[in-house]
Amino acid sequence: MTVVPKKILFISNGHGEDNHTSYVIRTLKEQEPNLDMAAMPIVGQGYAYRNLNIPIIGPTETMPSGGFFYMNRFQFIKDIQAGLIGLTWRQLQAVLSYAPQCDLIMTTGDGVSQSFAYLTGRPFVAFISCLSSLYEGRLNLGPLLWHYFNSPRCLGVFTRDRYTAEDLQNQGLKKAQFGGIPSLDYLQPQGQDLQLNPSLPMLALLPGSRLPEAVRNFRLQLQLAKEIAQVMENQVQFRAALVPSLQAQLPEIASEQGWQYENGKLSQLGTEIRCYTDAFNDILHSCTLVLGMAGLAVDQAVALGKPVLQVPGEGPQFTYQFAEAQTRLLGISAQTIGTGPATEANLKEAAQRVAITVKDPDYLQECIENGQARFGPVGASWRIAHLLLKYLEADKSEPESTTHR
Repeated sequence: MTVVPKKILFISNGHGEDNHTSYVIRTLKEQEPNLDMAAMPIVGQGYAYRNLNIPIIGPTETMPSGGFFYMNRFQFIKDIQAGLIGLTWRQLQAVLSYAPQCDLIMTTGDGVSQSFAYLTGRPFVAFISCLSSLYEGRLNLGPLLWHYFNSPRCLGVFTRDRYTAEDLQNQGLKKAQFGGIPSLDYLQPQGQDLQLNPSLPMLALLPGSRLPEAVRNFRLQLQLAKEIAQVMENQVQFRAALVPSLQAQLPEIASEQGWQYENGKLSQLGTEIRCYTDAFNDILHSCTLVLGMAGLAVDQAVALGKPVLQVPGEGPQFTYQFAEAQTRLLGISAQTIGTGPATEANLKEAAQRVAITVKDPDYLQECIENGQARFGPVGASWRIAHLLLKYLEADKSEPESTTHR
């Protein structure tokens, strides 16, 4: 008798959400390679899924905002003009068409992806990776999410931090439980030779991954690196973790900003920045401090106990509003300089702050403790995958109890 493999659909509405889910998928592949898995990324092209050869069941497009229209209403208007409403409708139809054949849905994100999952009428597990009680002290889910999560078809609600899980349980949502950051399970050093001087602090440059914003961010970080090198009299070293599409533009960026470029190395007046596309894990583990203009990558750094210094950019993602929210989420580990797109004065202030921070052992130790308290321990991908497999393997003796409620 042929055994039909269990089928699971992953729905996510954001690049970070795709990333979180992809690591859960990797763990599922290791534990249960015969699972039939598909995905519907609502924002962007879903490269995190495509890189794992997970089929995409509906249409995908990249909108002008890159998925961050909530930071700027003008960006939302541009998304509407680019066909956001029609795209979302087609994606929902694809999900509703595909879901009846699925044994389980996993949905990562906030209201949009959770609505998709609920509307399928299928049992689902929610991962609210973009929501946290750490922002305001108490998470207000709102009536829709509260209704979805209290439905008997919602089998579990995972949070990215323990504080949020405890907050939701205290509010009466007993199925809420701590998940964590799944990518941390795979964030191990790969043995890349970063050519470091062990006697000097190393600063990691994380400009983000989405172009063209990442290019603008990196240009700003080059200016900041120059200021830091001057304040610290070049007694510091820089390593940049870049996506390949940004690395390819380094000769042009260097020419524009007065740096010399050769074989992945930028240099100017005794200051060097070595740039890598394949050493993110090693750079994050080895750095003393992170110059961060990203979302998930900064969270990962804080989870590893690293202090983060942020200077806002022009967006659409890494604006002051985003950086300020990050500061509330990450606590003492994150410092944000300025209240708008960084000025020359902001960069000088940031350089001074870096010089002070890397020589403050008490603060550096506090960052280690803070990161562990907010995001530890590791094992999120296993915790979430274990629950998914638990429900997939459960005997559905009363199928009517899991549909159309």
